Amino acid sequence: MRTLLTMIACTALCGGLLQAQNPMSADVKQMFDSISGNVLKAAEKMPEAEYGFQPTAEVRTFARLIGHVADAQTSFCTAALGDRKASQIEKTKTTKADLVQALKDSIAVCGDAYGKLTDASAVEAVKFGNRDRTRMWVLAFNASHSNEHYGNLVTYMRIKGLVPPSSEGR
Repeated sequence: MRTLLTMIACTALCGGLLQAQNPMSADVKQMFDSISGNVLKAAEKMPEAEYGFQPTAEVRTFARLIGHVADAQTSFCTAALGDRKASQIEKTKTTKADLVQALKDSIAVCGDAYGKLTDASAVEAVKFGNRDRTRMWVLAFNASHSNEHYGNLVTYMRIKGLVPPSSEGR
């Protein structure tokens, strides 16, 4: 029992020390984890019959919005890893199952990028579009972009009478 308690205390202390050594990268990872969790829950919660919902002709359908977020996350996070890849989820996937899986896949790619980020590597330059940006900028922009579109998803869900994940339990 004493060994178990010692291991738990060491794990907690080491985790705290690692975060203390990389506070900026830990914060941006926490930001992404929070928003990507809400986007995924929204995608899972919206009934498949509503994936074609489009509030006005000028905006994306719910399905295309989920595809757009998956494409963007893949693009941003692979850029942060130093090997930018484009995906075409928004234009090729239409079913809820395919879109939720694509979103999970993009979150996994981002998990790798955020997981490898340290405060030291955060300031390294990577190609993003036609410019050099820091890894931190690319990953912070990714979280911000996902959050922006989560706001769209919230509106779509509210119009359909659904409570968005970030408001559940209130």
